[in-house]
Parts: sequence; C-alpha cells; structure tokens
Amino acid sequence: MTAETPPAAPQPVSPLDRAHAAMTAAPEDPALRLVYYGRLAATELVLLLDREAEDDDRIAPSVFELEEGRVVLAFADEGRLTDFTAAPSPYAAMPGRRLAEMLTAEGLGLGIDLGGETAELLPPEAVAWWAEMLAATPETLDLVPEALIPPGDLPAPLLAALDTCLAGMGGLAARAWLAGLRHPDGARSLLLAFLDPAEGAEPALARAVSEAVRFSGLETAALDLAFFPASGPMATHLARLGLRIDLPAPEPMTETPLIDPDAPPRLR
Repeated sequence: MTAETPPAAPQPVSPLDRAHAAMTAAPEDPALRLVYYGRLAATELVLLLDREAEDDDRIAPSVFELEEGRVVLAFADEGRLTDFTAAPSPYAAMPGRRLAEMLTAEGLGLGIDLGGETAELLPPEAVAWWAEMLAATPETLDLVPEALIPPGDLPAPLLAALDTCLAGMGGLAARAWLAGLRHPDGARSLLLAFLDPAEGAEPALARAVSEAVRFSGLETAALDLAFFPASGPMATHLARLGLRIDLPAPEPMTETPLIDPDAPPRLR
C-alpha cells in the first residue's frame, strides 16, 4: 500500500491576495489595477536567488528567459516559493518598491506567485512603469494657520490607503493630521501634516504618502504634505480642525541599523 501525500496546507489570504482578487474580478477597472500595484509595492516579497547572498549585500536572482523578456520570480511568502521550487531555496526578502527600482535598473520583468492562483507576470516595460510611478515625491508646503479648513467628506479609498501606508511609519513622526487647505487662488485640497518628524524622516514619509495617494485608485487624488513642530501654532489649528491619525509605536532598534533602508541590494 502506498502512503498518500497529505494535501498542502492552504496559504493564508494576504492583503495582496485580496487586491489581486478584486483586480481579476473586474479586469476593465483601472482603479483596481492601481490598487494592486500599490499593494504590491508595500508587500515584502521573497525573491528567488541562484545562491545565498554575499556578505557585501550583492544578490544573484534567478533569471528566466521568457517570451515576455528576462524575468525574476518573487513570492508573497517563503511557503509559496517552496511550493513552486519543491525544495528549500535561497532567497532575499524586500518590499516591492525596492524590488521595482532594482529590476528597472537591469531591464528585468517580474513573475509574482507563479504556480498559484494569484500568479501575475509583469514584463520589463510594466516594471519600469511601476517604478516610475513609485519614484515621484510631493513637495512640502510652507503654510499659515489661516489656510487650514475642516477636511470635509474624505474618500474611503484614500483613508484606507493612508491607513496602510502609515502603519509602517512607526517612530518617524509623533502623529499626523488630515485637514482641508484653502489656496490663495481659492482652490481647495487636502493636507496631511506630520508633527515632530524624526530627524531625516521627511523624505521617507513623503515617498510613502505619495505612493499611497498615487495607488489609492482615485481618479483625482490631490494631497498636500507638510511638517510642523508639535509645540507650534499650526499644531493647535490642526487639532481644532483636522482628523487626527496616530502613528504606531516605533520598532525596536537593531544593533546595526541600516544607513539607508530604502537602498536596493546590488545585483551581481
């Protein structure tokens, strides 16, 4: 009698899976495709390597020649990678946003969760577009208190995107406020203001917010950005008019923090 192989344990459903399901259920909806790309950027992906990474942070991804071009393979978690390779394999874990930058520099495409129900294949030109979308950052504003107004009705997709974005910003600012903003020409927009940002954290916060807005799925998503001290007059006006957003507590510091955590690994 031959023993039957037990069925593989079902993989947990991730936010990326849910974004993929929504996108595939409505393939003609560009907003849902944007949301998927945004979620992909925020997801820590497991990149299949030819061999273990070297001490100098150089990595050697496994590159496959397909009709769509040269691609590398990444998975939402190590279990999905092992299901695909059928054996433990070397890998490097990194957020999708870092992977997009790294692959674009080399003209590579990306296969995501191949072999599974959420498989996607992005040719090099799609990865390049994705990286370009991630690259832009908003300019910060220098405001007077009189420019602030209540935010009014806030789009649910924008709030959801900001909630996801700021969940990973623990320790980079004391808190944030979402308020309305009246411009000198009478136009109105939304303002996201961070109070007491950590030293040097402004670029990382700006990139994260810009990414969240760009991939929120809204056709017109305008959000201005500013940074203020928590003890200044703008903080008082924000507390009176705005919607408070508490950032999570900071992660414990490691013994050897990275100088630039956004820098992608180097390819061999």
